Amino acid sequence: MNKSVVTNLLALACIIVGHVFSHHLIFTIGVFALSGAITNWIAIHMLFEKVPFLYGSGVIPARFEEFKQGIRHLMMEQFFTEENIDRFLSGESGGTGNAAGIDLAPIIEQVDLSPAFDDLVQVIENSSFGGMLAMVGGSEALQPLREPFIEKMKGSVITISQSDEFNLIMRKELEQPNVMAEMREKVSDIIEKRLNELTPQLVKEIIQEMIRKHLGWLVVWGGVFGGLIGFIAAITNNF
Repeated sequence: MNKSVVTNLLALACIIVGHVFSHHLIFTIGVFALSGAITNWIAIHMLFEKVPFLYGSGVIPARFEEFKQGIRHLMMEQFFTEENIDRFLSGESGGTGNAAGIDLAPIIEQVDLSPAFDDLVQVIENSSFGGMLAMVGGSEALQPLREPFIEKMKGSVITISQSDEFNLIMRKELEQPNVMAEMREKVSDIIEKRLNELTPQLVKEIIQEMIRKHLGWLVVWGGVFGGLIGFIAAITNNF
């Protein structure tokens, strides 16, 4: 059962027991505990829901735009700074140091290198070897070499992309001020587009999901401290 409900039920039970048995101390503790728990429960409810005539309620949905801007500012000013990007490219802070930490092999594997083979065949046909090639069947004689050529070419390009020299050149190019600024601008655009997909309801649900368990303890401690104050008040009245 929800801890908030349990706290309220225990406080209500104290009130009923105190009233039935005319026990002033238990009754007072129950009243103060219930008032403390309910007050905190209402305050939590007002964080997420707009309550008519209660100024300041529904603060999270009401501050929706400020919430989005806060996330954007946090991402750009704390994570995607030029210093952090530079450290990532150089291999620090978990970066790999090879072309912005990107493994190009899967991309190269998907590239169609058939045009490169066709260009090679055309170069051979237009060269001094063209006549010799025509004697053995022309460009058709080279077609069986298409797949082996493409496989070898992909392997060579992957090897080049993983070399230290290539990565050094790539890193230098990526660290150019204009490139760095363009990268940050693209990241900013991506974050902006994602934030624009958020709605006040979705933001409310995200925050509720993150802190729901912890907010329940506010009700519990409201009941505990309310009961303690009630105990002190009852004892003081007896004196």
